[in-house]
Amino acid sequence: MRFLGNFVHAIDGLNDLIGRAVAWLVIPMVVITFLVATLRYGFAVGWVSMQESYMWLYGIMFMVGAGYTLLHGGHVRVDVFYRPASARYKAWVDLFGSLFLMMPVLIMILMYSYPYVATSWHRLEGSHETGGLPGLFLYKSVILVFCVLMLLQGLSLAARSILVLAGHKEFEIKEEEHEGV
Repeated sequence: MRFLGNFVHAIDGLNDLIGRAVAWLVIPMVVITFLVATLRYGFAVGWVSMQESYMWLYGIMFMVGAGYTLLHGGHVRVDVFYRPASARYKAWVDLFGSLFLMMPVLIMILMYSYPYVATSWHRLEGSHETGGLPGLFLYKSVILVFCVLMLLQGLSLAARSILVLAGHKEFEIKEEEHEGV
């Protein structure tokens, strides 16, 4: 059980660190969005690469931060049933949901997206738009990063659930841990 506890702490720490790091992408995303709108509507000037850059930043933030969101309970649940439930019931729901719902979907996404990303890397694919950003292959790689981080967080959630079912109350998720996400 000590291994499971260490695993949970390591994965939770990793996704927390990564989530806090990618959250900083909001600042350049907002600045670039403001500049695009100001330049377009104020001066009738625009660059495709500038427009793509804030979309790419949003995509990176959304995909790479998904594990952080799962860690802090920000993904959709049927809270009418889940929130008032006991810690053991929540552990069973989380264990079942992560092992039999989330992980198979993520594995399928990983299997189907890997050839797509590999082909993009093979071609060193860039934007399809004239004047767009180079390195589309790097951006597409975020799909794989998403799958890996979510799979790791799903395993952490399953391990946490096993620990709660085994009576380790320190691994129960408290409601205040989910606030402020």
